[in-house]
Amino acid sequence: MTGQTILGNEKTISIDSLLTAPVFVANIDEAMSHFDYRGEYAKQLGEALALKADKQCLQVAVLNARASATITGGNGGSTLTNANAATDGDILAGLIYNAAQVFDEKNIPTSDRSVIVKPAQYYLLVQTTKTINRDWGGSGVYADGTIYKVAGVGIVKSNNVPSTNIASAETGVSSGNTYHGDFSKTVAVAMQRSAIGTVKLLDLAVEKEYQVSRQGTLIVAKYAMGHGGLRPDAGVEIATP
Repeated sequence: MTGQTILGNEKTISIDSLLTAPVFVANIDEAMSHFDYRGEYAKQLGEALALKADKQCLQVAVLNARASATITGGNGGSTLTNANAATDGDILAGLIYNAAQVFDEKNIPTSDRSVIVKPAQYYLLVQTTKTINRDWGGSGVYADGTIYKVAGVGIVKSNNVPSTNIASAETGVSSGNTYHGDFSKTVAVAMQRSAIGTVKLLDLAVEKEYQVSRQGTLIVAKYAMGHGGLRPDAGVEIATP
């Protein structure tokens, strides 16, 4: 027997510039307040950075679904379009089934599949009889406004699905990473966990420094990481034409 070559390729994900979220707490304001808000401010700073990371990951997920194959003989990403994808729950559910079929035909693992939709589309799916009616094998609760899966794909609700034309790269983004693109027709993105990756140099941390000259405390949350597409065939964009 002779060994066979397993096709592979390398994907480089760069670290973006340090991302920070600062707030200044003046002594006089803190003294006049009847509660301690430093802890809440620190929490909000961390959430602001997490929100930024989530937005960038979803932008990468859509761009990855549009990318061509990275391995010779492999598959690229896919885009499914329908004029009513953003306004008709039945059609959107059908497109999620189509996305699951695309994954199956490309031999994408069935585990850890998800589709991320905005709240408007999420509640359209909840009101679709087929997705929650037990007689159809649906899972979800109309009264609670919840839905769990369509075609075995987990449904995730997020305000961070990109829907505008981001024309250029933001300041601080490494030249090796791309987060910008025209997302004005994007409705949702389906992906498997192997679709995108994140590299982290500095984990989320919060620092504070008392500044005598300003008579207050500067609180800064920070992280250093980068995001990039890994496997285009593990992503499917759902969009309008």
